[in-house]
Amino acid sequence: MGKLDGKVAVVTGAGRGIGRAIALAYAAEGAKVAVASRTTATVDTVVGEIKAAGGTALGLTCDVSQRTQVYAMIEKAAQTFGGIDVLVNNAQGFGKEGETTNAPVFVAIQDFDEEVLEFTYRSGFMSTLWGMKAAFPHLSKSRGKVINFGSPMAQINLEGGMAYNMTKEAVRSLSRTAAREWGPLGINVNVINPIMLTDALRESYETAPTSFDGTIAQVPLRRFGNPETDLAPVAVFLASRDSDFLTGMTLQVDGGFFMRA
Repeated sequence: MGKLDGKVAVVTGAGRGIGRAIALAYAAEGAKVAVASRTTATVDTVVGEIKAAGGTALGLTCDVSQRTQVYAMIEKAAQTFGGIDVLVNNAQGFGKEGETTNAPVFVAIQDFDEEVLEFTYRSGFMSTLWGMKAAFPHLSKSRGKVINFGSPMAQINLEGGMAYNMTKEAVRSLSRTAAREWGPLGINVNVINPIMLTDALRESYETAPTSFDGTIAQVPLRRFGNPETDLAPVAVFLASRDSDFLTGMTLQVDGGFFMRA
């Protein structure tokens, strides 16, 4: 018996990195997983991995910066699997519409491009809100779980990161508000703040590992986290019955980085 047997989970940004690790872990624990991401090829790859391991998955191409696509994603998952028990809002876009980047843009406030701010906020905070609102009718029936993503970098208000900081802290505020409003309905809402060696970060790290020495030195465990072994088990815990009495919390899956604040 897996910890998530019989559950239906929707995971955004699941084509790679953190989202992929969570989708694979959920499927391994018995959940039916809607694998959602912007790139069809990566979605198909993860769905193939899940099915090859004997799991059940549905691939959904979705640009979370587009409201209609988020609502369609939720509806398709619910129709296909008969409901939704777990929603993981992991996806986050960077850059600006039509000129996306793989990482947050760092510019001083007085020089910050407002188009970057708008796109970062829309693809991070608004997409999280849209996903929660669209899934609410299903989550209220299943007494489900919502897992959103913040960032310890936003908590310490990293210089130059206005758009990213605002977005991730807004997600945490939304999550705590939803935890209060939806708690009486049996819906748990929690946040993960990670420091992980994602695919994008790994590419940079392998090219110039010493450039990350300063960051790693601020992590008490002296390494970046691994999405598969360090973060996915926490996401499984938050999606399972083990976390039924936990809501409105931010779990710092960051090797102790936040203690520097």
